[in-house]
Amino acid sequence: MPIDPTLPYDDQNIFAKILRGEIPNRTVYEDEFALAFHDIAPAAPVHILVIPKGAYVSWDDFAAKAPDAEIAGFVRAVGAVARQEGLDAPGYRLLANHGHDGGQEVPHLHVHLFGGARLGPMLSR
Repeated sequence: MPIDPTLPYDDQNIFAKILRGEIPNRTVYEDEFALAFHDIAPAAPVHILVIPKGAYVSWDDFAAKAPDAEIAGFVRAVGAVARQEGLDAPGYRLLANHGHDGGQEVPHLHVHLFGGARLGPMLSR
């Protein structure tokens, strides 16, 4: 069910639990700013979620509240994961859902990194 990104951060969301080590994941990358792991229900041959380690509900929350170093570190982590997975040359797609209309289901900022095949049009027409 889509969430309201204006609500306060819920530290019981699934990604907060993953960050605390309460729920296992298949980690592909980790640094001081981000954790990246395989999605449990992949929508492409490569489907990785990249989450910031800070408590941010959405992209808007992150952009408004995160320190510059954390923003830069997170964006660099997304690029590092794409390169590490060999997606930079053939190409990939990034998706960050925001709020109800954007289809956000987990109230912790996360970026979907899709690749490994030609992905087709961005939205159904």
